[in-house]
Amino acid sequence: MLDIRDIMNILPHRYPFLLIDRIVEIEKGDRVVGMKNVTFNEPFFQGHFPDLPIMPGVLLIEAMAQTGAILAYSDESEDAKDKNFFFSTIDKVKFRRPVVPGDQVRFELKVIKRRSAVWRFKGKAFVGDALVAEGELQGIIADK
Repeated sequence: MLDIRDIMNILPHRYPFLLIDRIVEIEKGDRVVGMKNVTFNEPFFQGHFPDLPIMPGVLLIEAMAQTGAILAYSDESEDAKDKNFFFSTIDKVKFRRPVVPGDQVRFELKVIKRRSAVWRFKGKAFVGDALVAEGELQGIIADK
């Protein structure tokens, strides 16, 4: 539905911190599904860990937050060019298994609550059918 060029037109993040490659589903105000292709060329693998490359859990959560920001920006009442989405809270985060080079991570986020510019999501990350991470995320849309 949205490719990397579309995502770059919405999010301010750039390499090496843009962590989603595609949005494959979006239901405005309700849910979003994003994808990340994990390659051995990712800069974080140089130090995490050289002999056993594992995607850092904090980056999985950041990728979830970026996916949620796309959903928040999809709300017709918000203009992404004049706004920023700030990640503000994480709760109930669990990491279930490592994400390694060659994995394709699917981020599924559902809105739990929305009050004005504050969005709260339940997020899950999958590789295939395996749940690799989950948690609740909150962010706020604010003027630049």
